[in-house]
Amino acid sequence: MDKNDRYRAECVNSHRVREFGDTTTSLAADPDATTISIEDPGETPKHKPGPLRGLGREEDDELLGNDDSDKTELLAGQKKSSPFWTFEYYQTFFDVDTHQVFDRIKGSLLPIPGKNFVRLYIRSNPDLYGPFWICATLVFAIAISGNLSNFLIHLGEKTYHYVPEFRKVSIAATIIYAYAWLVPLALWGFLVWRNSKVMNIVSYSFLEIVCVYGYSLFIYIPTAILWIIPQKAVRWVLVMIALAISGSVLAMTFWPAVREDNRRIALATIVTIVLLHMLLSVGCLAYFFDAPEMDHLLTSTAAPNQTVVAAKSS
Repeated sequence: MDKNDRYRAECVNSHRVREFGDTTTSLAADPDATTISIEDPGETPKHKPGPLRGLGREEDDELLGNDDSDKTELLAGQKKSSPFWTFEYYQTFFDVDTHQVFDRIKGSLLPIPGKNFVRLYIRSNPDLYGPFWICATLVFAIAISGNLSNFLIHLGEKTYHYVPEFRKVSIAATIIYAYAWLVPLALWGFLVWRNSKVMNIVSYSFLEIVCVYGYSLFIYIPTAILWIIPQKAVRWVLVMIALAISGSVLAMTFWPAVREDNRRIALATIVTIVLLHMLLSVGCLAYFFDAPEMDHLLTSTAAPNQTVVAAKSS
């Protein structure tokens, strides 16, 4: 090594010593300062985790929600479900808030073409709270409106004496709840049977089908109240509007589940769903609102016959 190379090496070493001394002084004055070291290309950098890095990770975990409490909640959500004979098992079916119920009611009143009611409103959290209370409200709406309709039709007649028919409540409850449970059960069994024969990407659980049928009946609550109007033409217009809205919800919901099946079977399934829905609405209108008129007509025709029989016997 000549003198020039030796002098150059001594200058580099002295520069590194001064740089190290300045760095030490600055760190003593400001411990949080950031330093950059220049190493030889051949050396492998060694990263040593410090306490600041651990503190930063803890802050990131806290912001991201990765703490122990969130892990506990996740593990709690994966617990085994309760047996079906316990109250906790059925409590999950009523775990829904008011906002979700109102959204599902609006969805049943304003069906959107091309949108699936189950995927849009139900699948995230199917419930029985809405269908149960919708059916209960519909039962009392039909029974009370039927009694009021009978009263208004014969109001002012001297021979008419109003007697409330409480049996209509039990009859309406039997009809509505049987329809809201037995028809979905039969439809669910049919879809399961057809899905075992035809590969289909769309499938509904029994709870989802009950939920769809329950919310589709909401339109009949205001319709039953308006059936008090003693005009047959108005009643039939109302029932057609309600049938068109609720029937379209059912048809658009269950068509994707059967469209991959045989064309005739798919169309027959949708037609059967709509016909059963029509039978329910028309049957309620005919029995609870038009039947009192028929009973009064039979009573009025039987009265003269009884008078004739009494006159002959005297």
